[in-house]
Amino acid sequence: MVAPILAYEDLGLIQGAGWLFRNLNFYVGPRDRLALIGRNGAGKTTLLKLIAGTIDSDEGRRTIVPGTRVVLLEQDPNLAGFQTLADYVLSGDDAPQHYEAEAIADQLGIDLSREAATASGGERRRAAIVRALAQDPDVLLLDEPTNHLDIGAIEWLEEWLGRFRGAFVVISHDRTFLTRLTKQTLWLDRGNLRRAEVGFGGFDAWTEQVYAEEQRAAERLDARLKLEEHWLLRGVTGRRRRNQGRLTKLKEMRAERAAMIGPQGGAALAVGSDDNKTKVVIDAKHVTKAYDGRTIIGDLTLRVTRGDRIGIVGRNGAGKTTLLRMLTGELAPDSGEVKLSKTLDGIVIDQQRKLMAPDKTVREVLADGGDWIDVMGSKKHIHGYLKEFLFDPSLTEAKIASLSGGERSRLLLAREFARPSNLLVLDEPTNDLDLETLDLLQEVIADYEGTVLIVSHDRDFLDRTVTVTLGLDGSGKVDVVAGGYEDWERQRAPRIEAKKAASKPAAAPAPVQARTKLSYKDQRDYDQLPARIEALDKAIARDEALLADPNLYTRDPAGFDKLMKAIAAAREEKDAAELRWLELAETAEALG
Repeated sequence: MVAPILAYEDLGLIQGAGWLFRNLNFYVGPRDRLALIGRNGAGKTTLLKLIAGTIDSDEGRRTIVPGTRVVLLEQDPNLAGFQTLADYVLSGDDAPQHYEAEAIADQLGIDLSREAATASGGERRRAAIVRALAQDPDVLLLDEPTNHLDIGAIEWLEEWLGRFRGAFVVISHDRTFLTRLTKQTLWLDRGNLRRAEVGFGGFDAWTEQVYAEEQRAAERLDARLKLEEHWLLRGVTGRRRRNQGRLTKLKEMRAERAAMIGPQGGAALAVGSDDNKTKVVIDAKHVTKAYDGRTIIGDLTLRVTRGDRIGIVGRNGAGKTTLLRMLTGELAPDSGEVKLSKTLDGIVIDQQRKLMAPDKTVREVLADGGDWIDVMGSKKHIHGYLKEFLFDPSLTEAKIASLSGGERSRLLLAREFARPSNLLVLDEPTNDLDLETLDLLQEVIADYEGTVLIVSHDRDFLDRTVTVTLGLDGSGKVDVVAGGYEDWERQRAPRIEAKKAASKPAAAPAPVQARTKLSYKDQRDYDQLPARIEALDKAIARDEALLADPNLYTRDPAGFDKLMKAIAAAREEKDAAELRWLELAETAEALG
């Protein structure tokens, strides 16, 4: 086992009238890639601040290797008092070097001379990322780093972290981001902190094992779980099983939608006719929109039918919000027309979440101060409805101001989903939501009988939710694809590669005596490495599954260390093998 560079022993913190957590023990190794997972309100952000040393614990000992630089990327950076984003980025005793900050800002596409007071959420987030990365950290702590970022910026951050030589701990609702980057998991659950040597990709399987073991232990002791634990555990495990069925249904809906879409890349969802049987709710014909001479949406023809789940994706500035506003009738096109069904009754849940007054109670927001809520025409008691949205019923009298950002978002969803409607418009709905709430949101959307329009940068959420993706590349072209984000990526990948190839200068003529084929050793490696990489992947997955046993370290510490070393060695060999094969592939391609 590699010696940790930062550790906490018997960590405890009091919050309000009691302990937020107590007797936590954990460590961070020099190359760890840790996902910090937990429900909203569990204390994830507070734990990151404790690791960073920006707040003090009430109990426990923090140990850190001298000279280790720990940098925290906060979820809501405070830019008050700074005139420009550059002033914020280059402020304080721990300010990064100016040239480092400028280099990262250029790659992220952020102008640091922008006034801080008028900067958008995405610009503020990019500035905070520039400041954190440019400080050359040994341990990087990331609190919801993908919030307010577009897909291009998220992918850039993924690449940067993939090359990062230090350790990082990340809180994120972005499953794709976590799955691609993390190799270990910290799970903060009901005041306990568990660690597994598996990345987020193995998190669900690991937690199922933990829950099953807890249930068996409870049965052996003939003990009944606490009420709140009972509905939480049954809710989480049951929801995962139900979501498998919903994903199957989603694939069937996508297949039906694919049959309605014309040739690959076409921008029209064709349906048979325009009578009542088609259930068309939005009918856009040859719609265009331009700003300052730049075409945002060009000649889009689209029919949206009842029950469609439409995802809108693209970089910031590509025109997603413009398209959404035109489809809902809020914005008129420059040419073409958009017809809306006369019976359309929509709910808009926007990314600002300004609808709830901080001095109101949960009861006032949900039930106008009463005990019963009218949910889609049926009466539900407020306590039962709160449980459906993963709230403890004891929060009924809590003020909105006392809730976390994620809890406020969840409460807003609970309130809006209770209203009768047949069109649901979600603009960046996943910001501030924990993973369990995202599962719940996917479930509610799947059961919703009306039409859903979603603008989101959360790739996994779109892949699990939408039947049709509208992909904007900023040129005015709108790709219409049956499926989610990955389906859009596959469709546009050949265009991107063709554009890259066209932008490359023509290769110089090869010399007469140029090498014409791979050497014997290179050819052998080129042929055999894919199988070796696959074998290493299987070995890593097998060993990570063994490490998922939460009792392994206590039962067999020597075996635990042996597995960790084996996984580390296999990953190192795999990285080297992948690099070698890529080099050979480039050489083989150059040789024709």
